[in-house]
Amino acid sequence: MSDTIYYIDPKRHSLQEISTMLKNNPQVKFVSVMGVDLGGNTTDAKIPIEIFLTDMEGFLKNGVQTDGSSVVLPEIATLGDAKVDLLPDTESSWFVDYNYDNPYDEKRYVGTLRIPAFLVHNGNFVDSRSILKRSLNFFEEKVREALKEHPHLLTNIGIDDASNIEEFLFTAATELEFWVKTPEDSEDIEKLSTSQNLKEQYWKRTQGTVRTALEKTIELMGKYGIEPEMGHKEVGGINSTIGINGKQNHVVEQLEIDWKYSDALQAGDNEILVRELVYDTFTSFGLEVTFAAKPIADVAGSGEHTHMGVAVKLNNGKIINLFSPKEMDNDYLSLIGYGGLLGLLKNYEAINPFVTSSTDAFNRLKPGFEAPVCTVASLGNDVKTPSRNRSILVGLIRDLTNPMATRFELRSPNPLSNTYLVMASSYQGMLDGILATMHIEDPQTLENEISKSAQTEGIYLEQNRQYRCEQDIFHDFSAHERSNLFGKTPETVWDNFHFFQQNEEKQATLLNGNVFTKALISSYKTATLDRWKEELLHRIIPSNMEVVREFVKSHNIEGSTDLDVVRWEKILKLRSYLVKDSLEQSSLFTRLRDALNDGQLDKASELQKEMNCIMSELRNLYSSYKRNLI
Repeated sequence: MSDTIYYIDPKRHSLQEISTMLKNNPQVKFVSVMGVDLGGNTTDAKIPIEIFLTDMEGFLKNGVQTDGSSVVLPEIATLGDAKVDLLPDTESSWFVDYNYDNPYDEKRYVGTLRIPAFLVHNGNFVDSRSILKRSLNFFEEKVREALKEHPHLLTNIGIDDASNIEEFLFTAATELEFWVKTPEDSEDIEKLSTSQNLKEQYWKRTQGTVRTALEKTIELMGKYGIEPEMGHKEVGGINSTIGINGKQNHVVEQLEIDWKYSDALQAGDNEILVRELVYDTFTSFGLEVTFAAKPIADVAGSGEHTHMGVAVKLNNGKIINLFSPKEMDNDYLSLIGYGGLLGLLKNYEAINPFVTSSTDAFNRLKPGFEAPVCTVASLGNDVKTPSRNRSILVGLIRDLTNPMATRFELRSPNPLSNTYLVMASSYQGMLDGILATMHIEDPQTLENEISKSAQTEGIYLEQNRQYRCEQDIFHDFSAHERSNLFGKTPETVWDNFHFFQQNEEKQATLLNGNVFTKALISSYKTATLDRWKEELLHRIIPSNMEVVREFVKSHNIEGSTDLDVVRWEKILKLRSYLVKDSLEQSSLFTRLRDALNDGQLDKASELQKEMNCIMSELRNLYSSYKRNLI
């Protein structure tokens, strides 16, 4: 219906306009405040709309209270001090979440007005959204100062005077990948892997319920003011079949949905909304949805490439991209752009824990699946040829005909990364690089800096590390060469925090401007490591045990060969090593459990790596064993 509201723009947040819209849309029966904790989880405190309308001004000013011990804020909102205020954000878009299982009348459904919010504990803003907001404000403050103190930075981007800058515009967007399948169908790994290797699914035409659900999701995004750019098949998937009832069976497909960039804080809110739209729409068609980074072993995982840029609006209304040089044909980036990219790369050990924070996420970051494994960037083979290298961590996106398009694409996040913290830590890292190099006047000096060899000592970047590569990281370098050139990369959640702890200078980058605090970082670390331990103990180890038990003897004496016998003996040996305890030695699974329960996390991390290697070897060996049977 034409009068149905789907969102309320910040420009329409006057009490009168809100009241009028809600009275004209009686199907909106509830209001909810959406805070985002350090784990990326959202709150949904559903309140009858009548209460909201009775004291709207007080509600928006004071918010509501919640039990902070029930959200991810360990060491902050404790059992003895658990009160947390949910303070509505009046400067963001508000969305109406419609329940399509609950009709209001023949044409409308009951809706809930969801208002993004901040979490406040004892007067301190302690949520993911507020951390990102602080990082953007601090970035603007310090870069404004740098532009005033160093006029050559302005000349390089084509601005006459720093006083002409009216406001900063932090442009950001994410690309959402996800898998859908029909319930209770098991994936055929070999078929999926073969289809991926043959490139049979990428950008292929969607069909049946998947096509309808995708189209309806894109239509809904438009109604919510989130400008969709495209939805398409990704590399993963196999062809479905049609059952005797005429419906699609055995659906296993990977999809991607992209939408237009927006303000960085709004980009985080938009991503949450789109995930909810995807989930609700596809499940209404009887399809399961997963946003897991690596839901299927040995098949492409799901990423969420995160695009970040910075522009300024001048007093005359003109918008200038701070990352684009005045002469696009002469340089890859502006001086500020080079500084931002250098800072993002140098400080990645401090950023990575907020990007890759689960075992599932690390399972995706493996060679051979177009997921980054090294801290390295690509600029392009020359200034006039934009980069299309898909093997690196950070890609420079640029268009010679459109300076506004220049931005950085961080390729390591996944659909369950906390986008607010990813962007907050990334902008902090960028700012560090900008401030460290703002005195440099020659762009070529900074291009040389990012292009330096591992043996060369850098002005800002570390020696013994190479930070730029225009080659295929996976095919042109061995694992040993990658480690020597680009630095050792973490393999587990514990590794990530271990690398973090070893880099105190990079940790300090996050603390600048009180964007992150030591208490927030400690809370996040505790929550992330607790989740890592819990998932290993109660999900990953039990799941692996079930897989191991499914590897059963299938050959018989009459039809077997010596190869079958040898392979089965190897399988038995690996199974026993993983699962079977003896008087002489505990199994790997038992040792891993013991290490986790005893708090020996460094040992547990090494055992997890060993478990991952053996499970991969076992799966491959059993697959070969089964293929050889008559």
